[in-house]
Amino acid sequence: MLILILFGTLGVMAFRRGPAGRALLLGVLLALVSCVHPCAQANAGPASNPLQATNSREARQSALRSIPYDQLDQDSRGKVDAALSNISIYRRLPVRVTDCDPDLFMFLLRHPDVVVNIWELLGVSQVHVRQVQAGQFRVSDNAGTSGMLEILYQNQDTVLVYARGQYEGVLSTRPAHGSCLLIFKSGYVQENDGRWYVTTRLDAFLNLEPGALELLTKTLQPLVGPVADANFTQTIGFVGSLSHTSEVNPHGVQRLAAKLTHVPPEVRQQFAEIADRLGKKALDYPRRLGATAGEATMASRVEPSNAR
Repeated sequence: MLILILFGTLGVMAFRRGPAGRALLLGVLLALVSCVHPCAQANAGPASNPLQATNSREARQSALRSIPYDQLDQDSRGKVDAALSNISIYRRLPVRVTDCDPDLFMFLLRHPDVVVNIWELLGVSQVHVRQVQAGQFRVSDNAGTSGMLEILYQNQDTVLVYARGQYEGVLSTRPAHGSCLLIFKSGYVQENDGRWYVTTRLDAFLNLEPGALELLTKTLQPLVGPVADANFTQTIGFVGSLSHTSEVNPHGVQRLAAKLTHVPPEVRQQFAEIADRLGKKALDYPRRLGATAGEATMASRVEPSNAR
């Protein structure tokens, strides 16, 4: 989405603001790709259900091993090393599964500006994301956080995202800087009825400069950790909603694409074409597709009553 990020127009949940959210330096950056609040470390304890959030040593080592170093250029390797040089917080968010078309899922992972622009149209976000060049995005949240987000690597099952930013506001006496590394792992399964299910896992590493903001961030971890998990779950759920809406109301999604004024024209066109393909593909499913109450609500928001 990205979630994600991306992530099928990840998350129609409102961004929960307030001191806790603003205190976490890179929260807005994490919001772009899937979780609306920054990653907060889970309570330490024995590893149990692999679907649950964790900060265990085993999970951290697994995440580090999954980084495709041999596929990165020298500059990207340097950014990865810098982010991992002083890990302030690590968290593996809960594994989630959604009923979503893989093409839409991957498209939204590559284009977080599409996700955020839709959030802006729906009135649920104050975050701004603007593409600087392919794979690089400028981010701000009107609350003191700004930075750059870069997709370092992407293939069918792995997306590596690097972000660096700063916070200037009432919670810090001087600009506070930090970086984060996000590792998305995805798997795809197609059922006999033709529908696709995407399983997503997100590992996040935060590197905050030493100082008061880092201390405040760690102090607030027990509060924001569950919020990050809940928002991630809602975000992934919204991925499925957008995919379903594209099946039952592709023309509405195409109209929505035309309203995305903060993304490049070619990206808007790609989004509209994916929605068109999903609508046509849905006609071939062996069972009749019907919008659930949630999908119907989404469709009504995507296609305003005064749309022409």
